[in-house]
Amino acid sequence: MTELDRILAHHERQPGRLLQILIAVQAQSGWLSPTVLTRVASALALPRARVESTAGFYSFLHLQPAGEYRILFSDNITDRMLGNQALMQALCEKLWLEPGKVAADKLVSVATTSCTGMCDQGPAVLANGRTITRMTAERVDEMAHLIRRRVPIGDWPPEWFHVEDNIRRRDILLDHDLQPGEALAAALDRGAAGLLTEIERSGLRGRGGAGFGSDIKWRSCRDAWGDAHYVICNADEGEPGTFKDRVLLNSYFDIVVDGMCIAGMAIGASKGFIYLRGEYRYLLDRLETRLAQRREQGLLGRNILGRGFSFDIEIHLGAGAYICGEESALIESLEGKPGKPRIRPPFPVTNGYMGQPTTVNNVETLALAALIAVKGGDWFHAIGTPASTGTKLLSVSGDVAQPGIYEFPFGVTVAEVLAAAGAGDIQAVTSAGAAGHCLDATEFARRIAFEDVATGGSIMVFDRSRDMFEVARNFTHFFAHESCGFCTPCRVGTAVNARLIDKLALNRGSPYDLDEMTKMHDLMQGASHCGLGNTATIALNDMLAKFRPAFERRLHSPDYEPAFDLNAALSIARQMTGRDDPGAQLGDNLSAIGEHRAAAGAPSPAKDVQP
Repeated sequence: MTELDRILAHHERQPGRLLQILIAVQAQSGWLSPTVLTRVASALALPRARVESTAGFYSFLHLQPAGEYRILFSDNITDRMLGNQALMQALCEKLWLEPGKVAADKLVSVATTSCTGMCDQGPAVLANGRTITRMTAERVDEMAHLIRRRVPIGDWPPEWFHVEDNIRRRDILLDHDLQPGEALAAALDRGAAGLLTEIERSGLRGRGGAGFGSDIKWRSCRDAWGDAHYVICNADEGEPGTFKDRVLLNSYFDIVVDGMCIAGMAIGASKGFIYLRGEYRYLLDRLETRLAQRREQGLLGRNILGRGFSFDIEIHLGAGAYICGEESALIESLEGKPGKPRIRPPFPVTNGYMGQPTTVNNVETLALAALIAVKGGDWFHAIGTPASTGTKLLSVSGDVAQPGIYEFPFGVTVAEVLAAAGAGDIQAVTSAGAAGHCLDATEFARRIAFEDVATGGSIMVFDRSRDMFEVARNFTHFFAHESCGFCTPCRVGTAVNARLIDKLALNRGSPYDLDEMTKMHDLMQGASHCGLGNTATIALNDMLAKFRPAFERRLHSPDYEPAFDLNAALSIARQMTGRDDPGAQLGDNLSAIGEHRAAAGAPSPAKDVQP
């Protein structure tokens, strides 16, 4: 039996596991060859085009050889602030390699990737999918040496792969003292109806950013007809600057699993999935081991706690696609397809995974549900604000003395968060990573709550030494890269913004370009198919309004300025022909053309020609 046959057998040759099969195959061979894609398609009885479509959608899957060592530098703005670009360039120089290219001997490739969820301990790198934190010039030197010697990544210094939780402030969730299964037992005592009543009383809203009422989602799913019901834990936190779910999975996994089981009981499900972002692959083995232990302890699987309730969990890996944080795109990916958002309605609560009623909840939401099952809805509702109950985990990074995880009751001011993190002389804060509003110093008295500053938890901080234009440029390129291309407003709008902001970076901008970016914001807000397009320009639009001088410094002309410099493009032709006279220049050569035409008896283009 070949390795491919073993992988197919492990996944029971199920078409819905296509993405997991491709991830496993690539882990063995380093890339997905045409032959492999054909064999997979045949084994799963799928059209080959379907298999290649899935393989080509995800950033971490390679349809061409990517090198024995595949090094990806995290390119989030906070990694840039910590010097990732200079480190990547140094590694490329030591390996005699061009960024983004594969070495001629196929040994190594070095490129960038989007945020890896390590913003509190960057600059970060993925080496063949394994996370390395706190890159330094010394580590770059040693890494180049290890690669040239072909030392297996498993034999690299273990301290490189150490990931810290960096919990800076604890409250009801991070300071809980519940034992594994305690919340589940409490929920079983309450029963499904009683539990839903407590969730309703608590006012629990989704912690992924949208803030939808958890009781409404669970009741709608429970009441929907289907052959089966499903619970999905959305652990695909791809928003730049967020890493709270990473910490919950690493150190609070039992309460998350209890929360999933509770959700399953509430909606009548016996199956759950954790969709784990590909950047957190390093957590997979540990999480699988803990699930197995819970099954042995009677806390997962059949007849949980001997109470007649059965519920089991399966972990699926993502493969580098920010869009899969959107719940319908996540479900598509979970079914082995490209992660493109579905047209809604119908919504997942009635037509989700495999067309069945499905509730998709954030990691933090599920953990809080477990607390509510034990302590009750009234207890939870008394914390925070009336419209934003409970606490919120905040991932704080950037220009702060203590980046990390902070748990505050809703209603805390931005200024209080900054003070706790040791921030000083701050000019801007993004409230929800690249996809949320950007606040200036006049707004730091505002409160973090759904009714004021809504957030999924990503707080990035920028002091007055930072160029907000470069922050906007990083965000703009992030969205241009991560747009799935499904709808025209987002596909074109993000690309147009990237071109315009690059034009400004080259000092070829004009007020026209700034106006065009504002128009793109207005267009994409109303016409995009999903949340990515609707949020992709929020921070950019705020920065254009609040930090205008950072953009206006790049303006070259008060009038329209073309992005393409034809005269510069013709420089090679001038060198080849040995011409450098005025007639060969396009800066302003109307006079030279006019002289040529006058000599030939033709009218000059510089004057009006009368009929």
